[in-house]
Amino acid sequence: MVRDLDGKRLELLKEAFPKVARVAFLWQPGGARGNLPLTRMEAAAKALGLKLVPLPVRSLADFESAFTRAKREGAQALITTTGERVNTQQRQVLDFAAKNRLPAIYHYSEFVEAGGLMSYGPDNTDVWRRAADYVDKILKGAKPADLPVEQAKKFEFILNLKAAKQIGLTIPPNVLARADRVIK
Repeated sequence: MVRDLDGKRLELLKEAFPKVARVAFLWQPGGARGNLPLTRMEAAAKALGLKLVPLPVRSLADFESAFTRAKREGAQALITTTGERVNTQQRQVLDFAAKNRLPAIYHYSEFVEAGGLMSYGPDNTDVWRRAADYVDKILKGAKPADLPVEQAKKFEFILNLKAAKQIGLTIPPNVLARADRVIK
């Protein structure tokens, strides 16, 4: 489900920066979901009147060419999706967005805590707390197969005003008011 939130992230990015028209989408193709993240993001971009610049990264070597393409195609903002390659290159992704003064929205709060502009995703504290409840039930004798599959229930929108200032952006008051947490 975390990956299904990409459209919501794009919507928040557009709301915060309405003049943005071209958004670079850093994503990891392949796996069980194939090109589904790109298909969903293209549909969300179209619905919001945005031009999507897909930046697939299949290996670590792809990041440099992806960033070059984003600049060449005039990307005005950046959105990332989940994937081990994107996650493990957090510093490289954050540095690219800051250096190019791109407003960016990420999938995990860790990106914002490390200096990124904003994120929208599951509240990890809540997710881990609920996982501990499952462990407790199992240790008390419940069979794992009998427990229902649950998805994240609590989500958080985090803004980093320090990052905004660093790249010369102002967050509109209506977007700021929607934030669950603001890093100053």
